[in-house]
Amino acid sequence: MLLSLLYMARPWPLLFAGESRVEKAVQAVPASAADLVNPYESGMEAAMAGKKLYLRHCSRCHGREGQGIRDAVDLHSPALQNSPPGVLFWLLKNGNLKGGMPAWSRLPDPQLWEVVTYLKQLGKSRDSSQELAVEK
Repeated sequence: MLLSLLYMARPWPLLFAGESRVEKAVQAVPASAADLVNPYESGMEAAMAGKKLYLRHCSRCHGREGQGIRDAVDLHSPALQNSPPGVLFWLLKNGNLKGGMPAWSRLPDPQLWEVVTYLKQLGKSRDSSQELAVEK
């Protein structure tokens, strides 16, 4: 019963044993963040602007392709890619200091949403490249 109540409070999967840092960070985000709506959800211009911001602010730790370098996480992680955009927005804005992720609250919200849009596209591009590799 308690587990079902917890799951209902969070629309994305709960993970317990063997949680990675990414999964723990996602679980720490307030459930209300999942309700935040990305105003640029599928906008290509926003994704391109988000890529520029990503390369300027994020690639030093996460790599040019989001693969994660140093101790930074791989941004293609299913725990991140399957999270609602509002969760990613919250993580960008507030950071995860225990996990080494700084808060980017100094960036205006529209720019944070552009980065979220790019991150979601990053996951889609890896999925499609893997599909192409399987088809060959």
